[in-house]
Amino acid sequence: STPADGCLHGPGRSSVPLFHHTARKNTPSLPKTVTTHFFPAYPWDKSSLKSMPVDLQQLEKLDAYALKVNVKNSVEELVKALLKQARTDLEKVRAIWMWICHHIEYDVVGYHNKSQLSSKPRDVLQMGKSICEGYAELFEHMCSLAGIQCKKLSGHAKGHGYKTGQTFTGDSDHAWNAVYLEGRWHLLDSTWGSGSVDDSFTTYNEFYFLTHPALFINNHFPDNSNWQLLKPTLTLKEFENNMLHNSNFYMLGLLAVHPDTPIIQTVNGKASVSVDCRPGTLFMFKLKGTDEHGLMTLTKHGMELDIYPQKTGRHKLEIFAKPSKAEASDDVYKCVVEYVVECESVDPAMRFPKDLHQPVGPSWFSKRHGFLRPSHHEPVLHTNDGRCSLTFTLGKDISVLTSLHTDGSSLAEDMGRRHVLQIHRGNQVELKVHLPHAGNFVLKIYSKKKSDPGNYDYIFNYLIRCLNTEVKWPAFPQSYSKWLQDYEILEPLSGLLPANRNVQFKLKMHGIAKVLVQAENTYPLTQNKDCWEGTCNTSGCREVFVMVHENANHSFYSHVLKYEVETQ
Repeated sequence: STPADGCLHGPGRSSVPLFHHTARKNTPSLPKTVTTHFFPAYPWDKSSLKSMPVDLQQLEKLDAYALKVNVKNSVEELVKALLKQARTDLEKVRAIWMWICHHIEYDVVGYHNKSQLSSKPRDVLQMGKSICEGYAELFEHMCSLAGIQCKKLSGHAKGHGYKTGQTFTGDSDHAWNAVYLEGRWHLLDSTWGSGSVDDSFTTYNEFYFLTHPALFINNHFPDNSNWQLLKPTLTLKEFENNMLHNSNFYMLGLLAVHPDTPIIQTVNGKASVSVDCRPGTLFMFKLKGTDEHGLMTLTKHGMELDIYPQKTGRHKLEIFAKPSKAEASDDVYKCVVEYVVECESVDPAMRFPKDLHQPVGPSWFSKRHGFLRPSHHEPVLHTNDGRCSLTFTLGKDISVLTSLHTDGSSLAEDMGRRHVLQIHRGNQVELKVHLPHAGNFVLKIYSKKKSDPGNYDYIFNYLIRCLNTEVKWPAFPQSYSKWLQDYEILEPLSGLLPANRNVQFKLKMHGIAKVLVQAENTYPLTQNKDCWEGTCNTSGCREVFVMVHENANHSFYSHVLKYEVETQ
């Protein structure tokens, strides 16, 4: 009996793996009268995931009433109390379902010691706990007292303890129910409806109430294939080989995964996975517990992931998701699907820097934070000469911060900032990147509202790759607070100037009275339209400063830029 579906590890609660073999083989066959009422495998109702229309909001009052009923002396009394507020057959089934899911807990101890366990409805009610067998028998008994046709079904289930790709042999290991409502049979699982078994923590799961058979078959395989309620039915082999989509997968509005086989092979060291979903879903992944060896990009209707395992063998790949507008309480990534990745060869060239954050590249998420019309939609930028330039149109009131990172100690944090130059022209920003050497780099982009005093928030990043070992760009000059966002350096762009040379300066600045370049001597620049131009000689000095007079009446200068001079 498996207490709940879902991935065991990852950002969520871990649970007790449970299986047992008590269910009996004598599943009732389908009554002749309903053989015409099979569900086609598709389409299932994506708005409710149910096998019949159920208005959950209309049931809220009934649900609240059922939860409060506190009758433990007999099953008959309990059913009588529950039915006081239920008029239709659907409402009767709902009241019974809600009561069982919230008042019977999974018996972890009993599961380990089955000989002591009774699944008789009276005993389950007295104990307040059971395993699947007891849940299903109590449900069936309560329905029959309420005048509802109900059957207990048994079969195999992919619950906790299930391993991707495992085969099912021997006796069935789980029990659930079918109820007859509005002229056809419907499936439900009150064990799994009562939630996941944890250290005393259970969470109710709506998914398993009248689940559409096309979704229920994903992790429930009845001993009698008629009870799949599907045309065509699945074979056990197909059930074993099918991708396991747990309830989170459907509850979060995910529609499909590719590939839809649970075991995937790498080709030349790479495997690719994608998910289709409703807009506005955030994803993360773990390959053997970390998100290091992959490139995940968010798309408008899903996510694409390339992974590059750095060791051969079998690796567990978990995909997690959450809605981006989640309420704080529900703001956790839930495991939605699991793969086993079989890796025959490693691509050592695809080692990514530690600082690379998932997802990579621009997406609807960066757009939502005001980075519009990116010049580069791909997550990876390849540069042969070690330089690249990216542009965005910025939303209103956005201030941008960038930094460059790579593994090893070649880039201290302040230098990581100085290898990226921001140029603002109206609402456009250009990011010029000059790499200090060949390798893999991460360009991180942060932003905040100019009107906010607070810190910058990380928004997204790119991977920049350069294989050319000749590349060696110095950092851009250091700028000070008086260097305004819409000023621009035309030349010299390099923050390291040659010694004993005349160097040409050309800077775009506005609203300034005078500009000086301070080396061993001082060199004034002259204004030509909106540019300040001139030459300075670098002999005899280690540093060169650009200084400005903000208006003619001021006697002091402010530093705006600082250059280093090469040592001889």
